[in-house]
Amino acid sequence: MVLIAARAGYAYNWFDIGPALPRIGATFGVGPADWGLLVALFLVGAGAFQVPAGFLARRFGGRAISLGGIGLLAAAGAGGALAPTFGWLLVSRLVAGVGAALFFSPAISLVASLFPAGRRGVPVGAFSSAFSAGAAVGVLGTALLIPLVDWRAALALGGVGLGLLTLLTTIAVPRSAGAPAPPLRRERPGVPAALRFRGVWAIGLGFVGFEGATFATGQFIVPFGEAVRGWSAAVAGAVGMMFVLPSVVGGPIGGSVAERRPNHRTQLAIVTIAGAAVLALVPYAGVAAAIAIGAVFSFSYGFAYAVMYVLPHYWPSIPSEEIPLAIGLFNAVQLAGGALVSFAFGWLIEVRSYAFAWEAVAALQAATLVALLALPRTPSVGRPVVAARGPPAGPSP
Repeated sequence: MVLIAARAGYAYNWFDIGPALPRIGATFGVGPADWGLLVALFLVGAGAFQVPAGFLARRFGGRAISLGGIGLLAAAGAGGALAPTFGWLLVSRLVAGVGAALFFSPAISLVASLFPAGRRGVPVGAFSSAFSAGAAVGVLGTALLIPLVDWRAALALGGVGLGLLTLLTTIAVPRSAGAPAPPLRRERPGVPAALRFRGVWAIGLGFVGFEGATFATGQFIVPFGEAVRGWSAAVAGAVGMMFVLPSVVGGPIGGSVAERRPNHRTQLAIVTIAGAAVLALVPYAGVAAAIAIGAVFSFSYGFAYAVMYVLPHYWPSIPSEEIPLAIGLFNAVQLAGGALVSFAFGWLIEVRSYAFAWEAVAALQAATLVALLALPRTPSVGRPVVAARGPPAGPSP
């Protein structure tokens, strides 16, 4: 499906910056703390516009907003390659994050709308996991390209490639998909239910640590391997790839389990704690151990995020047209917290060490799970209550 390909290209433009950090530092004379700021600003843009993206999807439809967002991400990604100053690059990453926000939750609801109730888990999980495939290509591909063509060409490739995927997606996705909600459904008085439901906030706060740990690790693992472990660019890129790629398997499995078992809080806690436990071992791992750690960590991430993206379709308090808003809100909370974690990660590397930074972020990943105590039990699995109101954000084929 072309939306899955677009999701992979979108992820490439998230993670292609990581292997470039040392070269960017040499170009502009900045160190790891500034690298952390560069990484964090993308998440600031992505987090700040998650909720607006949900409102815009309600008003204009998921198709229009998601396509506009991915086009903005492509333009900003290519524009960053032309940066004459570090400040320009910072702004380009912020704008790229805004584009990512506008694409994500409307596109997830668009995918879910193409399948009937009870059969959304696997396609939503596959869409979620396409992020990991694109991120893996971004990490390994740019790690290999940068020594050959420098960081500017590597970033330009990501932006131009995503621009082509945007055109293809515009042609392939029918205009009837992801249509705006009917006026009578859209004009609900008061604060939308998605903004008031405690489950949305519980998911958002509970995964601040996991989001920050995933993004910081994905961006810094290649520089760590090259500078601290002495790995070649190819080896460091291959290790970095394993911290994102196995999520391709974890996503569909997590989505399938979420549709069949109602104990979602337990599922989320187990995989998140497992991911945190192995992450703390990264500073002490050789190549083989790092690959194994990456596989467990990435699988856990894919599983957990597929479960949380399926959950809003089973919350009877959330109208179907507000599902993008619910997903956008908990993503905004996660990304805002993740931006702080990513910045702190780079700062801790500069003032302490990589080892201290990874142990701290692993502890935080487990600690923020306490927010899941506020997560309501899922009322039913297999037959979502929201199905009676119609599929989210658009007609089913």
